[in-house]
Amino acid sequence: MELQANENMEIIGFEPGLAKDFKDLNLAWLQKYFEVEPADEKVLYDPQGQVIDKGGFIFFAKSGNTVAGTVTLLKLNETVYELAKMAVEESFQGKKIGNRLLEYCIDFAKDLDIQKLVLYSNRKLLPALHLYKKFGFVEVPLGNTDYKRSDIKMEKFL
Repeated sequence: MELQANENMEIIGFEPGLAKDFKDLNLAWLQKYFEVEPADEKVLYDPQGQVIDKGGFIFFAKSGNTVAGTVTLLKLNETVYELAKMAVEESFQGKKIGNRLLEYCIDFAKDLDIQKLVLYSNRKLLPALHLYKKFGFVEVPLGNTDYKRSDIKMEKFL
C-alpha cells in the first residue's frame, strides 16, 4: 500500500484491541536494532497496566485499517512525561509518520499543561535523533536509565 505523507492518516488513542499492534511494532524495531530487555517486556505485554493505568497515553497512527505507527507518553510525575516506544511499521517508514506522532504528542502534552517531555535513545538511531532535534529536543546528561541500549537523554520544555 503506497501512502503519501499524512494522506488518510489519523491518530487515535489506545484501546485494548490495539495492544497486539503496540507490542508487534515495538518488538520489530527492538529486535532489528537491539535486544528486547525486561523493562521492554513489562510495558509491551501489559500496556494497559504499565502505561494507561499509571496515567500515561498510547497513540497510534492509522491509515485506513492499518496501524502504521505508535508512540507512548509515560507519566513520570504531574508535569513531566517520557516520550517512549515510538515505532513505525517498516513499510511506512520515510512517510513522515514519526513527525506526525511526535507533533501530536507535543500538542497533546501542551493541552494537558505538561511542562517537559524527556526521552531516551541511542546515538546510532540517527533518523530518530534528527527528528527529535527538529522538534526542539536537546541533549541533557543521561543519568540512570532502565535500558542498556540508552546512551542519550533528551528533553523539551513545553
